[in-house]
Amino acid sequence: MSVALILVDVINQFFDPRGENYHPSYEEVLQAIQELIQAARQGKRPVIHAREWHRPGHIQDFEWRKLSPHALAGSFQAEFPAGLPVAEEDLIVHKRRYSAFFATDLDLLLRERRIETLVLAGVKTHVCVRATAQDAFALGYEVLVVREAVGSNHLHLHAASLEDIERYMGRVVDLKEAVRLLQG
Repeated sequence: MSVALILVDVINQFFDPRGENYHPSYEEVLQAIQELIQAARQGKRPVIHAREWHRPGHIQDFEWRKLSPHALAGSFQAEFPAGLPVAEEDLIVHKRRYSAFFATDLDLLLRERRIETLVLAGVKTHVCVRATAQDAFALGYEVLVVREAVGSNHLHLHAASLEDIERYMGRVVDLKEAVRLLQG
């Protein structure tokens, strides 16, 4: 089985206390993500960082219709947090929409590597993680979302999104199962 680890928006905006959308619960999410990365490296699985990366001064950015400008390319907010081990061989996909697939080359990168199963982690469960899971499912991937490695500052939306993902898009798995899968 060909598996990749996709990390959604693991950036300072959410994971550093100085981040604009930091939430204390993300500390535990980051610990789980660190375990997943270690397991993926042991199993020689691809680690893909899908991070928000908006163009400064680009006033036509569609997200600005609903959200104020955030995660600007090159800014502290869009950089990886200190506790995230990013290796030279990791792949980085810059995204300007909620889904890591929309208008990026993520699908191509995965197909070139014959990846069939995606282990998803990151934030926010009810926005970018869910959008990525939905697009992955629509593209034919097996989708696994790691319960301990996703989070949101809106607990009711987090829970509803996990329920929707389990019901309609893939499986919600615990950290131990995801680690075993990534280790191979």
